[in-house]
Amino acid sequence: MSPYLAEFIGTALLVILGNGVVANVVLERTKGQGGGWIVITAGWGFAVFVGAFCAAPISGAHINPAVTLAMACTGQLPWAQAPGYIGAQLAGGIVGGSLVYFFYREHFKLSADADAKLACFATAPNIRHLPQAFFCEVLGTFVLILPIFLMTQPSMKFPVGAVTSDVGVGLGTIGLIPVALLVFAIGLSLGGTTGYAINPARDLGPRLAHAFLPIPGKRNSGWGYAWVPVAGPLVGALLAVAARKVLI
Repeated sequence: MSPYLAEFIGTALLVILGNGVVANVVLERTKGQGGGWIVITAGWGFAVFVGAFCAAPISGAHINPAVTLAMACTGQLPWAQAPGYIGAQLAGGIVGGSLVYFFYREHFKLSADADAKLACFATAPNIRHLPQAFFCEVLGTFVLILPIFLMTQPSMKFPVGAVTSDVGVGLGTIGLIPVALLVFAIGLSLGGTTGYAINPARDLGPRLAHAFLPIPGKRNSGWGYAWVPVAGPLVGALLAVAARKVLI
């Protein structure tokens, strides 16, 4: 399997399980309706683990353009491969978001809240103040990527892919569990403002799916905000790279 296909599959699984838990909580007449924020954040943590675990042996399990940017900036991924990684991640997000819709299609029909329907695909701030939302996405992604650097050895080829042959001493296959717990912690602590996209492909891919899918009673896809969960994580990744140079 090529690393690009692995990134596509890993990101699709991430979105199917992550956006799937949102749909299970916010749509009408699901078994998980009203499950609350703890269910959503736990579901996203598990989604990261599953998607990354599947892709790790082949691609290093970036499943996030912000991670790919950070790995390329630190020389742990050739720049020539970065566009392919990011394209595969975006395609995985589109496919994953589409499959969530088809899985919960009957519940989308029964749900009247157009904002809740969009939430099954993409993020939005609870208070619409774009500079503040941008800051939140920058900091959330910084808190994702810097600990990934700190939890791994600088010489590791693929810091996120903790089941590759290049794993640092002592990590073993448990290396992906800290990353999943990290995402869980970010959701619990920093997710209440913007919904913690911290991943451009996780937000933009499903948002594109929302735009073209025949979802009954849907609203616009929130394109006035869509740049925030793309640009914010990329800036956060660059700041984490800068911090890494100082700390490691």
